Amino acid sequence: MKDAGEKIDPSGKLSDAIRDVKNAFADRDDVVVDMREAHRMRLDLLAAELAPVFADVPADMDNFDFVVSSGLQSRLWIDAVSHVAMGRDRRTYRFLKDTRIGRVVLAESTEMKPVADSVTRYVAERIVERQRMMEGGVEPAVAGIRRAEVAEAEPPLRSPQHGKGWSAFLSGVGLIAAGALVGLAVSIALFWDRLVAMGLSLRR
Repeated sequence: MKDAGEKIDPSGKLSDAIRDVKNAFADRDDVVVDMREAHRMRLDLLAAELAPVFADVPADMDNFDFVVSSGLQSRLWIDAVSHVAMGRDRRTYRFLKDTRIGRVVLAESTEMKPVADSVTRYVAERIVERQRMMEGGVEPAVAGIRRAEVAEAEPPLRSPQHGKGWSAFLSGVGLIAAGALVGLAVSIALFWDRLVAMGLSLRR
């Protein structure tokens, strides 16, 4: 039986508690590291799958990244706005893109191939968009489409031309008539005195 005046030294219990907490943190850090390494390994496998696609991208296109980043959550960056990350289950590939309305999921699967195909499609679309911008427009894929559209538009374009022809003819006739009237008025003004004299002589 302990004496009433004996003091209890809490340092032993506190040191044990501190040691237990440190062990718990270490175990949790190991889990986090394991998860991070698992994410990185899966993304590295996806990058290896897409390596031929990345190699075929034109050398003058520098808007693609194609790199697996390190951090709290590893990501396979495709460009500045799209990347592939692993889901919380560490098995689901998620192809994400940042847009003006928020982040959208372009593809999501536990299988690598569907996501790799989606990334390949995305890269191809970006390349085609750049080519269209540089060319300033693209000709129709089927020959003759543009000519057919022009041919269909010709009949309504010709009818106003016939109307313009008739209006031009009538305008010419009107100008001739106006000229004749002006000439008649000038003639009357010039010979007005003679006409008045003739009229007076006839009255006599």
